[in-house]
Amino acid sequence: MTPPQPRLDDLRIERTGKVDRPLRTLWVVLALVITAAAATAVWLLAQPKAIAVHVVMAREVVHAGGERTVLNASGYVTARREATVSSKVTGKVVEVLVEEGMTVKEGQVLARLDDTNARASLLLAQAQLASAKAALAETRVRLTEARQELERQTALTKGNVATRADYDHAEAAALAYQARLDQQGADVSVAARTVEIWQQQLDDTVIRAPFAGIVTSKNAQPGEMISPMSAGGFTRTGICTVVDMESLEIEIDVNESYINRVEPGQAVEGTLDAYPDWRIPCHVTAIIPTADREKSTVRVRVGFDKLDPRILPEMSVKVAFRGTGEEGPAGRSIVIPKAAVRRQDGRDVVLVVHDGRVERRAVTVTATTAGESDIGAGLAAGERIVVDGPGDLADGAAVKEINP
Repeated sequence: MTPPQPRLDDLRIERTGKVDRPLRTLWVVLALVITAAAATAVWLLAQPKAIAVHVVMAREVVHAGGERTVLNASGYVTARREATVSSKVTGKVVEVLVEEGMTVKEGQVLARLDDTNARASLLLAQAQLASAKAALAETRVRLTEARQELERQTALTKGNVATRADYDHAEAAALAYQARLDQQGADVSVAARTVEIWQQQLDDTVIRAPFAGIVTSKNAQPGEMISPMSAGGFTRTGICTVVDMESLEIEIDVNESYINRVEPGQAVEGTLDAYPDWRIPCHVTAIIPTADREKSTVRVRVGFDKLDPRILPEMSVKVAFRGTGEEGPAGRSIVIPKAAVRRQDGRDVVLVVHDGRVERRAVTVTATTAGESDIGAGLAAGERIVVDGPGDLADGAAVKEINP
């Protein structure tokens, strides 16, 4: 039997599998790539953004011994002599003679109260005094007459012309007029004291300046009631406030940790916030010998070497306590801007930038000038310090350095 001859159809390849497997693999690869990209994007977005901060480099300086700032603080200008002038009696204001900014002298009339009742009472007391004096004069005449009659009766009694009863009657009359004279003399004294009381009441309706100064506030107007004590919402307790501008000084609360750098008579340099370029020479007048347990501060009073009209009460002022420089020779220190030093938990700290992140580090401030602070420990020369940035920067936060 002859074998079958080969045919062209025998060379055809039968494809029994599915033809879309390569497309399916491609879609899987694309899905994985998209998922990886999305995860990367989510991770990048979840990373904290770098905070832009201004940084400076800590530098080392050599300084010589001499007068240096050992402590910086801030306070307010206050007046040692300041009074809210009121009246000694309750009354209605009829006249106010001052305005804010007016200069007054000691004893100058500031205001007047209604004196109608006090003046009427004074006139009555004066009339009573005049009546008492007139009665006293009459009694003196009567006493003189009684004494003359007693002398006559005495002579007649010795000559046995008058009876003993007439003598006794004349003697009793003289003694009675003497007693009446003493009583009326006391009445005159009482009436005189009553006049003085009502005269003082009348004087109290005139309110005068207790000392020379400047009126800083006017608290009452004509028609209002005024009283030395609070008597209701419609009653004033003062006419005006007078400040003695010659008694201005600076009041400062110094932290207990630094009070050892302050001593009486120490030189101080003051700078008013209103005049930042004006350096005012001052000195420590007193250190109040007690501390505030709530604020952990000690109050220090600083006096001005020379007063100036530009210095006003309640102005904010910054002061720099000067040291004598005798305690140390020339040396080296690390200097950074004053603004870079922050206060936290009672300690001075700075923010050091390293590898794009901040590190909160405690330092020791040995001296402070107008714009720089000397660091005795905690920093090294060349380290980068944050000088301007958010106050709530956390330790380890990512930052972007910007040179000021």
